[in-house]
Amino acid sequence: MRVIVVGAGVVGTMHAWHALERGHEVVQIEREAEARGASLRNFGQIWVSGRAGGEELETALRARALWEDIGARVPGLGFRANGSLTPVRGEHELAVAEAAAGREDAPARGHTLLTASEARRLNPALRGDFDAALHCAQDAAVEPRTAQLALRAELSKNPAYTFLPGREVREVVGEHAVRDDHGDVHTGDAVVLCTGAWLSGLVRELVPELPVRRVRLQMMQTAPLGEPLTTSVADADSFRYYPAYRSPALDALGAAQEQTPTAAAYRMQLLMVQRLDGGLTIGDTHEYEHPFAFDTVEDPYDHLARVVESFLGRPLPAVRRRWAGVYAQCTDTSRVVHRQQVRDGVWLVTGPGGRGMTCSPAIAETTANTLGW
Repeated sequence: MRVIVVGAGVVGTMHAWHALERGHEVVQIEREAEARGASLRNFGQIWVSGRAGGEELETALRARALWEDIGARVPGLGFRANGSLTPVRGEHELAVAEAAAGREDAPARGHTLLTASEARRLNPALRGDFDAALHCAQDAAVEPRTAQLALRAELSKNPAYTFLPGREVREVVGEHAVRDDHGDVHTGDAVVLCTGAWLSGLVRELVPELPVRRVRLQMMQTAPLGEPLTTSVADADSFRYYPAYRSPALDALGAAQEQTPTAAAYRMQLLMVQRLDGGLTIGDTHEYEHPFAFDTVEDPYDHLARVVESFLGRPLPAVRRRWAGVYAQCTDTSRVVHRQQVRDGVWLVTGPGGRGMTCSPAIAETTANTLGW
């Protein structure tokens, strides 16, 4: 087969990967010189721990296995099975962690509840005060700023792969074909549109009532910490945003312990991953109302710095970068992704939301299976 993939973010690139793995010819088209969207502006977390039970967890676990396999073949991904810790304080946060560790699917997630001493043995950089920590052994990480480049370098070793940057697809032409803004028509046996947060133009014409929304977030990255942060780290505010933690204990936490005003206003949680250069990627916020602000706001960064310092028990290294990103999320957040045939031979795959980096290999594999590749 000849497969046309539109979009060079992580979802599109994983579709190209699976098509090549199954022996097909692939043409991948990207409107930028390089992907510049959410695939680069994220934590690089392979985040199994908070996923909803059922299809979402199964997808995340399958993706986790695929990431490990691909990472062994492509060292430039920087894959590492680092796991995560969510330190908790007080009886209400502890109760939520206990409920998560007691779920029927907790062993599949690698969830265990550790004492503070056990957590510090696992991650000695956490010298601050906390009572216990929820450990997820299945969580992992890659390097988001370089992962697409590494994947494409590997894809480019195959003569059946062609990458066409700087071309915006403007039109679906008949069946199995698209026209780009250079006037060239690209015809294949299948076309997969992996357009990320680009939901206007062609996508709106194809699906006027697409059940997908855009979400904006703020993040930052520091100078090197000077010591290993051996796991990813979250805070108890993350319990409020991930379906795996829904329980009567979470309801009690919400009633007894409000978020700080800044965290509540920006729908915040702490997620933190150490990069291979030693710096820390830290976030994040959530903004849903359009139009999005064009600037970044300092209050969330100040809040995150305080939370991180309380866990590390030391000052945060200097912040070197701040940025905002936008990703596409299904309005029905229980859905892993929106996958829709929009024309004969043409499929749209978008809206994984914050699951995109985690689940992309399995999302693409499911597309390949569905289309009979």
